Amino acid sequence: MNKIPFNKPFIIGKELYNIAQAVFSGHLSGDGQFTKKCHEWIEKKYGANKVLLTHSCTGALEMAAILCNIQPGDEVIMPSYTFVSTANAFVLHGAVPVWCDIREDTKNIDESKIESLITKKTKVIVPVHYASVACEMDVIMDIAQRHNLLVIEDAAQAVNASYKGRYLGTIGHLGCYSFHETKNIISGEGGALVINDQNFERRAEIIREKGTNRSQFFRGQVDKYSWVDIGSSYLPSEVVAAFLYAQLEEGDKINTKRLGIWRNYYNGLKLLEDLGKLKLPFIPLECEHNAHMFYIVLKSEKNRNKLMDYLVEHGVKAVFHYIPLHSSPMGQKIQPNTFNLFVTNKVSGCLLRLPIFYELNGYEQGKIIELIYDFFKVAIKKTDPL
Repeated sequence: MNKIPFNKPFIIGKELYNIAQAVFSGHLSGDGQFTKKCHEWIEKKYGANKVLLTHSCTGALEMAAILCNIQPGDEVIMPSYTFVSTANAFVLHGAVPVWCDIREDTKNIDESKIESLITKKTKVIVPVHYASVACEMDVIMDIAQRHNLLVIEDAAQAVNASYKGRYLGTIGHLGCYSFHETKNIISGEGGALVINDQNFERRAEIIREKGTNRSQFFRGQVDKYSWVDIGSSYLPSEVVAAFLYAQLEEGDKINTKRLGIWRNYYNGLKLLEDLGKLKLPFIPLECEHNAHMFYIVLKSEKNRNKLMDYLVEHGVKAVFHYIPLHSSPMGQKIQPNTFNLFVTNKVSGCLLRLPIFYELNGYEQGKIIELIYDFFKVAIKKTDPL
């Protein structure tokens, strides 16, 4: 059979047409017509107060750290089981990440352990919505309010996912999205900062425009622009925004297709969970995910690696996920003595992600499921084609 990749970028609508329109408009740098369309679309669709496209989710996180006025020695509570950008954005300014263990069911930050980690140096809590399943945001926001802390949602995987009817990224003081080619809605590279606290709006524009008040100048609010604050170049080009806008317009279609693929995996592998061979993802009732990821959890790291190798040998690219940041070389340098991350250490060694992308077809998915049954030497229950 042909090899099945873990991920595959795709075109679904007017991406190439939009790019041509951007070129013909004579404006290819940031904040052109398609950037504005993306801002308006996300704000309206998700009920966001204000949105600014960035060149990546990493850029959005870095902007958020600047907006929170992170200083050397500040502490930021976050899970260790996350992508390096979650920590880097704050470490760049001298902050110290304080690792919080995760829940075994959702793989999200364990909200019951956050409060015990708060000190006089704590400034921010960063919940990461793993696999687009929401953290317990009501609890987290209550903790933040009682301790006068800021909340930055790392919603890189969670565009179009929600918690109790509210879209992820719009609940904390700030939210960060990713449109990387591995995400559901893509632009190659790309991200967005969601500003839910109006106090951050004006400064966010300045930081994003290299520390200048250029945006105010273009709106006619000042007669010239100058350097007024720290900042950097966080704008994406109009080519990126043009591609992204076409994807946003088809966002519901993408979501529906991916949710179908996710359900096929879940239903197809449920027998193996019932037999105790593996564990499937858990979705709390108050959460609506976007099918960003489908993972299985094996009994041991050895078992996980054997299945991963077996699938690769048969042309299926399945991959593990994060090496926990606390156990990485840089993590050890920052915080050499880290304890009480039992679930993080356990999950990271046993979790395996299966291919899931918009153009994954039923035949390919059926083969993946069949191979997993073959690995466990369990006869697959024949049902209707996926």
